[in-house]
Amino acid sequence: METIKLDIQVYSSKLQVFTGVEEANIKIIESYYNVDVSYTPETLTITGDKEKIQKAKRLIETMFQVISKFNKIDAFDIEKIASAVDMNREYEFINAVDDIVARTFTGKPIRAMSLGQRYLIDSIINHDLTFGIGPAGTGKTFLAVCIAVDMLKKGEVKKIILTRPAVEAGENLGFLPGDLKEKVDPYLRPLYDALDNMLSAEKTERYIESGIIEIAPLAYMRGRTLDDAVVILDEAQNTTSGQILMFLTRLGRNSKMVVTGDLTQVDLMKHQVSGLKVAKDNLEGIKGIEFVSLKNTDVVRHPLVVKILEAFSSKEG
Repeated sequence: METIKLDIQVYSSKLQVFTGVEEANIKIIESYYNVDVSYTPETLTITGDKEKIQKAKRLIETMFQVISKFNKIDAFDIEKIASAVDMNREYEFINAVDDIVARTFTGKPIRAMSLGQRYLIDSIINHDLTFGIGPAGTGKTFLAVCIAVDMLKKGEVKKIILTRPAVEAGENLGFLPGDLKEKVDPYLRPLYDALDNMLSAEKTERYIESGIIEIAPLAYMRGRTLDDAVVILDEAQNTTSGQILMFLTRLGRNSKMVVTGDLTQVDLMKHQVSGLKVAKDNLEGIKGIEFVSLKNTDVVRHPLVVKILEAFSSKEG
């Protein structure tokens, strides 16, 4: 067992935020690394295995940096920082959360909340075709919509096209009641929600009516060339090989495509191979096409979601 001491006088005013209610944050650190943490207003002491106390030290130092910037921290943040520490990338994490990607219509800043999210953002900005593959709750679609809206506001593109396969209806929408919008809206609701967050529901509706924003099932992309647009295909794991090839070959001039999906959540018939998997197998490594893999540690929903995903994946493994 070894002990190290940290001088925390400069953070004395932030100590209560750091420790959390009833020292909840301290308990999280101790459980992560099997160490003992004690403190005074001037000094923080960590006792435990040599390697573990060094990781705990780096986690604590990064936590204080985050608190200094945002004056808050919770279990969710600590988990993300610990993941970055495990990869020796805590400095990248600080830079990631410090950068404002876009703002909602109310002015709320949108930031990366994990390293995986930061890599996805950078890839979308710097590549014409990006695949974001990972579990539910990692913010894949929301971040793609944020960047698309930001580009639209800046005049870098003329329109946004959002699509997803209506796999539950087999892309055969004729048997559903109502007009086209009423038929496909249940499948496209998550895309509307992201747009409403960025633009407001009223402006989203105006843009849809004027054709600046188009939301349609994947079947309606056939035969088109999509120029001057950001085109987002959501739930791509539910495309067939033919569908995703059709979609990818719609890419036009001055356009970006973002393809998002989760290969663990394929809803196709058993004999059908996911088009997203086919694309990954055939296109990975081609210059100009970027694949970003997000992991459970990039999940930005309730921390229990991560535990649920890990539990199910371990059972399936």
